[in-house]
Amino acid sequence: MTDHQHADHAHEHPTWTQYKWVAIVLTVITAFEVWIYYTPFKDSPFFVPLLLILSAVKFAIVVLFYMHLKYDHKLFKALFTGPLIIAMCTITALLFLFSKLKA
Repeated sequence: MTDHQHADHAHEHPTWTQYKWVAIVLTVITAFEVWIYYTPFKDSPFFVPLLLILSAVKFAIVVLFYMHLKYDHKLFKALFTGPLIIAMCTITALLFLFSKLKA
């Protein structure tokens, strides 16, 4: 295989600078999650949904950059995100269903 053919099949990967910014963003989100836990907002009905949203954002960032899903073929993205969306909808539906059974 020549260098030109190898270059055609090379996958794009994040640079060191991108990894640094991803790590900084993840650190800031985590610090915000910890900070919000120690505030009076903890008693708000929006506390748990906010933490779930922040966790989902961190999950997406990790999957996109550290697992290189952002740079993978669209088929692999669909094979990962399709079942993930189905699982999230199922879990959300079960949470709503069983929250009515609370005493």
